[in-house]
Amino acid sequence: MKRLFDFLISMMLFFLLFPIFVIFALLVKLKLGSPIIFRQQRPGLYGKPFYLYKLRTMTEEQDHKGQFLPDHKRLTPFGEFLRRYSLDEYPQLINVMKGDISLVGPRPLLIEYLPLYTKEQAKRHNVRPGITGWAQVNGRNAITWEEKFILDVWYVNNHSIILDMKILFLTVYKVIKTEGINQPGSATIESFTGSNPTVKGGHG
Repeated sequence: MKRLFDFLISMMLFFLLFPIFVIFALLVKLKLGSPIIFRQQRPGLYGKPFYLYKLRTMTEEQDHKGQFLPDHKRLTPFGEFLRRYSLDEYPQLINVMKGDISLVGPRPLLIEYLPLYTKEQAKRHNVRPGITGWAQVNGRNAITWEEKFILDVWYVNNHSIILDMKILFLTVYKVIKTEGINQPGSATIESFTGSNPTVKGGHG
């Protein structure tokens, strides 16, 4: 039921929003250059890797050693605008139609985070990841990693079509209000380096 819901809604949104996507894709090409689509490997259901698609939001500026500059130096005002209104997420509708992810589920994070999760946190991979999720409508990037993972695992244990519909409606509201885009005092979210054992709910 959830998979059918995901496929039908994502296909409808993909074709409905395609003209808008073309406009922003052209703007990415003009302002940031190629590639237009950012592609990165992420862990999916049960941690199986897949390639996630997003509109590119950062430049590829490097230092004298050939290393990429920090994210906050490569994130342009245009890229920040795309992130603020989640416009960079549009290509993930392709991931939904392919079955890599769901419309709703824990956000797919970086592959290198996999060994850092506690047993309890790792349960977030027991469902397909999503474009939006329970953590995104309850703080997004303005809450700690541990708080996000507690919310993710709560969703895994309580997910339903009704809850998914609630999350989708709340997501639209949060995007319009542009709440919780970044961590306080940071242009982008800080990397996850492992949980503090003293945080309630951090251990399985």
